Amino acid sequence: MAFGYQGKILHVDLSSGQLSVEEPEDKFYRRYMGGSAMGAYYLLQHTPEGADPLGEENTLSLMTGVMTGAPISGQSRVAAVAKSPVSGLADESSAGGSWPAELKFAGFDGIVIHGRADAPVYLWVHDGEAELRDAAALVGRFTADVEDALREELGDRRIEVLQCGPGAEKGVRYGALVNNANRVNGRGGMGTVMASKNLKAVVVRGRARPELADRDTLTGLARWGAEHLPESGVAGFRRLGTAALLLSQSTVGGLPTHNWDSGSFDGAEEISGERMAETILKRGDTCYGCAIACKRVVEVTEGPYKVDPRYGGPEYETLAALGSYCDVSDLAAIAYANQLCNMYGIDTIACGGTIAWVMDCFERGLLTEADTGGISVRFGDAAAMVRMVEMIGKREGFGELLGEGSAQAAETLGVGQELVVAVKGRELPAHMPQVKRTMALLYAVNPGGADHTVCEHDTSYLRFPEGMAPLDLLDPHPSTVLNPEMVRYAVYSQQLISCVDAVNVCKFVYGPAWQLYDLEQWVEALQAITGWNVSLWEMMKVGERRINLLRAFNAREGVGAQADTLPHKLTVPLKGGPNEGVAVTQAEFESAKALYYQMVGWDSQGYPTSGKLHELGLGWLAEMLETRTISESSATLPAD
Repeated sequence: MAFGYQGKILHVDLSSGQLSVEEPEDKFYRRYMGGSAMGAYYLLQHTPEGADPLGEENTLSLMTGVMTGAPISGQSRVAAVAKSPVSGLADESSAGGSWPAELKFAGFDGIVIHGRADAPVYLWVHDGEAELRDAAALVGRFTADVEDALREELGDRRIEVLQCGPGAEKGVRYGALVNNANRVNGRGGMGTVMASKNLKAVVVRGRARPELADRDTLTGLARWGAEHLPESGVAGFRRLGTAALLLSQSTVGGLPTHNWDSGSFDGAEEISGERMAETILKRGDTCYGCAIACKRVVEVTEGPYKVDPRYGGPEYETLAALGSYCDVSDLAAIAYANQLCNMYGIDTIACGGTIAWVMDCFERGLLTEADTGGISVRFGDAAAMVRMVEMIGKREGFGELLGEGSAQAAETLGVGQELVVAVKGRELPAHMPQVKRTMALLYAVNPGGADHTVCEHDTSYLRFPEGMAPLDLLDPHPSTVLNPEMVRYAVYSQQLISCVDAVNVCKFVYGPAWQLYDLEQWVEALQAITGWNVSLWEMMKVGERRINLLRAFNAREGVGAQADTLPHKLTVPLKGGPNEGVAVTQAEFESAKALYYQMVGWDSQGYPTSGKLHELGLGWLAEMLETRTISESSATLPAD
C-alpha cells in the first residue's frame, strides 16, 4: 500500500444496501492522486451515458487526497464528483473542514455512492467499518440540528457529518453538501445529487493515521510554514479571511455589481472584510491541522437579522453574490442570508446570482409583483434579498422557480435570457472576465461551467513572476490582454491548479501565487508523504489528466465546443468606476478558444483527441469513447 493512503475505497450501493471495499493498486493512486481526478475516474466507470443526474444511475464520489490527514497545513479537503443537475455534465466541488481528514482516519481514501435507497438513510463510517442507518427522523431539519441529533444518537461529540440540507431535499437544483454546518461543497448541485439518492448524511469517525514515508521532513516543512505565515502571500487571509479581497476588488473595478453592469460598488466599504472585523466578527476558524485560519465566524444579536456563529460567516464570494450583485450593503442581512444558505444547504453564488437576475428583470419591467408573489424585488433591497433566499430554501412561491437557477428560470418564463450571467447553467463567481481576460476563456472551457478556482488569475502573472517561472511562464502581460502568451498562461495555470484539485489541497497553501508553500516545497511535501520521486512535471500531467477525464465525460454526452460560451452581459461595456466601457469582445474570445483547443490537444469541437488521451495514459478512456457516439451526427472520438 502506498504511503499517505489507506489503500481502500468504499463502494455503497444504496439500491441493494450492499457495501464493499475496493483496494486499488499503488499505480492507480499515483496516476490519479485523489480528489476530483479520482472522482472523475469513478464517474466515467460507473455512470452510464445519458444518465439522469437525479436518477439512481448517477454516481456520487467523495474523495480525499494523498496529503489528506498529514500533519501539515492545507490538506483536509474533500472533492464531490457527479453528473451535475445544474449543467447535466461532469462536475466537481471541493470543501475543507475536519470531515475530510476524519474520513481518512476512519480507514478510507474515498467513497463511491451508487443507486438510490428506498427510504432515507445515513452512512456511518468508523474505524474501517461502515453501515447504513435509518435517517427518517433527520429529513427536513436544518444542518446544525442534524449534526446535534447524530452526535447524540451515536454518543460521540467528535464525529464529523457531511450532509445535504432541506433545500436539496426539496429539489433546489444547486443544493450543496455541508459539513460542520458551515463548510460547503457549493457548486454544481452535489447536495441535490445526494438528496436524490435518499442519502441524508455521511458520518465519519476514526483513529487510523496514514503512514508517512519521511515524517521528519514533513514535520520540518510544517514548522517552516507556521513560522513564515506572517510574511506569506496569505497572511491577510488569517486576519480578514477571503473578505480581504472585497474592498480592493471594488477599488480596481473588479467587483461584480448590479448584476454585472459595473465593477465598482458604492457600498463596498460597508460589506468589506475590514468592516466585518470591526463589527460582527466573533473569531477566526480553521480547517483540520491548518495554520492559516482563514474562515470567519460572525454573530449578530440585535436588529432584524440575528446570526448564529454556528453557521460560520460569509466568504468573499458570498459577500459579492448576496451583496454587490444585488446592490445590498447591509452586512448583517448578507450574514443572515449566508446563514440561511448554510441551514438549507444551498450554494450562495448560485443563489445570489439568481436573485440579482430577478432584480435586473424586475427593474426593467420584465417581471412584476404578479410574478414574484407580491414582493418588490429591487436592487438594494436587503429585506427582499433575504426573503428570496428563504423562499428558495423552502421552494416556496416564486422560490420554487428560482430554485432551478437563473438560466432555467429565464427559459421557463421566456424573459431576461440576455440578463443571465452563467456558463453551462452555473452562475458566475465574483471575478470579472472583463478585467481578467483569461477568466473569460477558462469560465467557458471548464467542464462544469464558470469556476474561479480552476486557475491562477491573470493578475498573478504580473504580481508573482518568480512563482510562475518554474512553469516556463516568463513574459507576463496585462490582465486585459488575451493574446497567445496569456492563453498559454491559462493552459499551464489551469493544469497546475487541476493537480491541486487532484492532490486535493488548499489553493491558499500550495501554488505559485497566493501560497504559503512554493512549488518546490509542495513537491518536497509530496515526496515526504509518499516516498515517490514525484516531480513538478508529473504533477502537471496529473492535472492535465484530471481535466481530460472530466472533459471526456462531456464528450461522451455529445457536449463540447457548443457549450463553451460566455453570457451576453460580459460583452456589454461596464458602467462606472475605473473600468467604465470595458467589455469582452466575441472576436478575441473565439480566437483564444480556438488556440486553447490546439494547445491542449482537443479537436475543433472541443473533444479530447485519441492521441491526447493515450499520451496521458488514458488509453482505456480513448477505447471507451471510440465505441460510443458522442454527437447527434454519430461521430466517434476524433483521432489526432
